[in-house]
Amino acid sequence: MQWYGDISQSERRTLWSCFSGWALDAIDTQVFSLVISALLATWGISKGQAGLIGGATLVAGSLGGLLGGILSDRIGRVRALQLTVVWFSLFTFLSAFAQNFEQLLALKALQGLGFGGEWTAGAVLLSETINARHRGKAMGVVQSAWGFGWGGAVLLYTIVFSWVSPQWAWRVVFALGLLPALLVLYLRRNVEEPPRPKATSAQPGKKPGVFAIAAGIFDRSVVRTTLVGGVIGLGAHGGYHAITTWLPTYLKTERHLSVLGTGGYLAVVIVAFITGCFVSAWLQDRIGRRLNVIFFALCCVVTVNLYVFLPIGDTAMLILSFPLGLFSAGIPATLGALFNELYPQGVRGTGVGFCYNFGRIVSAGFPVLIGHMSGSMPLGAAIGIDAGVAYGLVVIAALLLPETRGRRIDAATASAARGGSSSSADPAPAARG
Repeated sequence: MQWYGDISQSERRTLWSCFSGWALDAIDTQVFSLVISALLATWGISKGQAGLIGGATLVAGSLGGLLGGILSDRIGRVRALQLTVVWFSLFTFLSAFAQNFEQLLALKALQGLGFGGEWTAGAVLLSETINARHRGKAMGVVQSAWGFGWGGAVLLYTIVFSWVSPQWAWRVVFALGLLPALLVLYLRRNVEEPPRPKATSAQPGKKPGVFAIAAGIFDRSVVRTTLVGGVIGLGAHGGYHAITTWLPTYLKTERHLSVLGTGGYLAVVIVAFITGCFVSAWLQDRIGRRLNVIFFALCCVVTVNLYVFLPIGDTAMLILSFPLGLFSAGIPATLGALFNELYPQGVRGTGVGFCYNFGRIVSAGFPVLIGHMSGSMPLGAAIGIDAGVAYGLVVIAALLLPETRGRRIDAATASAARGGSSSSADPAPAARG
């Protein structure tokens, strides 16, 4: 963490504001999975209905990420971050007053719009504020906030459900979701908006429309970046969902392992995720974005196939959970820096939002495909094949992009989209971390 002493006070304030927003976002989002049992008992809803709420939240989060990117290009990074934090906090709070399944479904979907937009706005804000030498490390550290928030959700759930009866405890947990909105007060006082380019149109001072901003990422100068970046997002999320959706079912139903439901397993996964983000944060500023993504993608393929083909028991599974969680965290911890460095400032938020969230939406097909494939082959083999295909897409797409480490993104040009070298890349050794 020596690099932390090299950044300015303004950079530190921005770093911690984005870290806090993402951690609080994770608390509000992850707590739902912990209160499902209470909802099943209180309302008598089915597991399928509970799954529909979770799925609707994730899909809305992807749409929110797309909209959040456009919004940050339209009204500014800090204002977009403020709006999205207030949005997801408000609808988490309102979820506490839902009276039936339909109301909770609608409120959680609206909450998802906010948490998806918050990541995009925060990632762009941080990338434009932090020094190019340390951008990868800062983005990786912020990504680790999800793990800390996940742990915070478990702690909050444990405390509230220890003191309040289950039929009311889940409402208390959701009501506390309003607290992240207080972060906006800090943002307004301490975080500065990155400089924006001056208007060069025939009508100086007039902001481009929403549709014009959205269409900008398909301009001829950057469309290649948009398409290749979308494939990386698809592969990264497809591999992750293939593993997290079906691997627990495989290990529990076909391997009959019992450790999956224990607190020890959850603790290992959370710690592994945080560790993976920190390892990726350090590594991507040393070896570059492309090589880092390729390294973690290949490690994910190897680890998941060890899971599904080795005859492992509870202890071995628990040990293997750590490298699997670590490697799966390494890719998303790199994408924030990589995607931001590929786009010019005017469409950066929109481009980052698209590349990251397009993949989240389309990747829903990977778990479905595994379900179909398992009808004609063992479930473990289907998981291994799908994860291999998904992460293979990441490797191929990464090879089609330029290396962006150390790039001064305020001067990023269209040459990045064409796969060539950019004059905005900082060739100095310091830029390599």
